[in-house]
Amino acid sequence: MEERWILFGLHEMEGIGKKTISKLILGQHELPELLNYGERDWVAAGLRKDQAARLASQFTIDWIESKREHVYNQGIEVITYLDQNYPILMKETVQPPWVMYARGDVSLLHNSSIAMVGTRMPTVYGRKVGEKLAEQLCNAGLTIVSGLARGIDSVCHEAVLRAKGKTIAVFGTGIDNIYPPENTSLAERIAETGLLLSEYPPGTRARQGLFPERNRIIAGLTLGTLVVEADIRSGSLITADAALEAGRDVFAVPGPITSPKSRGAHNLIRQGAKLVTCAADVLEEYRLGLPNAEQLPYNRGRSTETTEPSGRGIFAEVKLSPDEQRVIYLLEQGEQSLDQLVELLGWDFGHLHSVLLSLIIKKQISQLPGTKYARV
Repeated sequence: MEERWILFGLHEMEGIGKKTISKLILGQHELPELLNYGERDWVAAGLRKDQAARLASQFTIDWIESKREHVYNQGIEVITYLDQNYPILMKETVQPPWVMYARGDVSLLHNSSIAMVGTRMPTVYGRKVGEKLAEQLCNAGLTIVSGLARGIDSVCHEAVLRAKGKTIAVFGTGIDNIYPPENTSLAERIAETGLLLSEYPPGTRARQGLFPERNRIIAGLTLGTLVVEADIRSGSLITADAALEAGRDVFAVPGPITSPKSRGAHNLIRQGAKLVTCAADVLEEYRLGLPNAEQLPYNRGRSTETTEPSGRGIFAEVKLSPDEQRVIYLLEQGEQSLDQLVELLGWDFGHLHSVLLSLIIKKQISQLPGTKYARV
């Protein structure tokens, strides 16, 4: 039996984790010899008695073949650390997974890619930023990697699909257990043109600890990690830490200084993450080798977006007056009623109404029931 399948079998065995596999590999135990080990041999290799007993009774060629057949019957491809198509960037990380399970286009594992992550409860501003940047970065030739979570992850995946780009969703569960459940349709659409990826065997359900652990894969597959919007305790900061640990770039989008949802991103910027206000801020790091980066108008000298008087970065395609910018700033933090806007801005109703009408015409805001307004 091929060594890759023996490694796969170890990975599939209940109670045998990546640390145990590392112990066996680093202990210079030949994988083919493991098929002949008895309980004493496993104990001598440093395993606990319960692990040794389980392996001695179950770890056979027939058992591995049954596991292999079960995976392939679900249309899942197995990628092991021993394979030639194992992603090089992932191998360069501190803790690369021994086995990964994939459904979709596995060639995307070798594309130039960027991770996009953020809060599960984004503001209107965060959603708009995520959509715009994901669209522009994938159009430039980058594959967008994220975690299929609620919020910014889903926003970025959806934006890439609409733009006909490529995206990879890294699971914190088995690849057959989509979490959160409401993203089942999104996952299926990603599988059609992109890739679903997990290090956890099929059947693994969501539980505490798995999602922070999978964040190292999101960071490890990519050239850099872009934090779109994150509060001070956001799980996306774990991905940023994993990127730093792997020697990768970290980018962050600034937000309103009054928004708690941007405090995590602001901390990253203070610590040295590159501030991103437009796609060109990321692309200038990776333009060499990207098929479409030079064709995009916003990447030619960066004059279109970075010198726009409105200072709105990726939203600079619409010219706004200073008063319109003030209203947009408030609505990017959440919907506001007419009375709230009057109180916050100190304007009279007539002037405020004319500014709101102008923004509606420019399709920058929408009016909600109850004389409330929101960013579109």
